[in-house]
Amino acid sequence: MEKITHPFKPIIDENSEILILGSFPSVISRENDFYYGNKRNRFWALLSKIFDRDFSLMTNIEKRNTLLKLHIALYDSVYSCTIYKSSDETIEDVCYSDIPSLIKESKIKHIYCNGNKAFEFLMDAYPNLKDMTMVLPSTSPRNASYSLDRLYEKWQIIKH
Repeated sequence: MEKITHPFKPIIDENSEILILGSFPSVISRENDFYYGNKRNRFWALLSKIFDRDFSLMTNIEKRNTLLKLHIALYDSVYSCTIYKSSDETIEDVCYSDIPSLIKESKIKHIYCNGNKAFEFLMDAYPNLKDMTMVLPSTSPRNASYSLDRLYEKWQIIKH
């Protein structure tokens, strides 16, 4: 177990309309210093399919800028925690991300949680955000029961 603080900043600006929240960055994401850095995570492939752009060809800066052009903010529910490797199930000693302050200066009206754990952490800290929040199936490789097509069926709701 290791105590870790979130290693990168949220992607958000004043024009962001939706917020996608994960739980906490994986070991591979932390090593790559960017969200969803594990090539086996379907997050970027899914966004490519939804928005008809190839995120896999983009640099991290291009991904960030493209998300902002799409009015999408990206962050995680947990700011710091004790975690073993990348397992959400081992997360303890949680310090929650300050989501209310994060979205205050934006146009965010909808929060989409990438998996149940992101939602659980958000609701533990900010149950008042429940009405604007929806849980979507996790894009994690551990959620193997969902194919990319099945994820697409659920996730296309983020396209506004």
